Amino acid sequence: MTIKIRDKGKKEARLKRARRTRARIARLGVMRLTVYRSPRHIYAQIFTPQGERVLVQASSLESAVREMWPAGAKKTDRAERVGQVLAERARALGIERVAFDRSGFKYHGRVRALAEAARSHGLQF
Repeated sequence: MTIKIRDKGKKEARLKRARRTRARIARLGVMRLTVYRSPRHIYAQIFTPQGERVLVQASSLESAVREMWPAGAKKTDRAERVGQVLAERARALGIERVAFDRSGFKYHGRVRALAEAARSHGLQF
């Protein structure tokens, strides 16, 4: 019986995709909207072009976001609300154009809901 060495795990593959995306975004020199999706919550931040400072952030843990959904709301609804709040905060600071960094996650479900809500509330990417 031979034991096969497993290929890279799911997390390592996702992080590799994320590095590739971030390298492309760094060449553009624009602000970066990055998303992190945990099993229960979703987090979004806008970084400076060099990536050294967070300018705006929103997450599904915040009370400002939490108050807006009923107790039985779906996670995609919560992600959509996070996108709306993030876009409103960014527009208040004068940020209109960003590059979308999905951190290696598929553009599907909660990540897509957040992105589309941010777009519909004035962010361009």
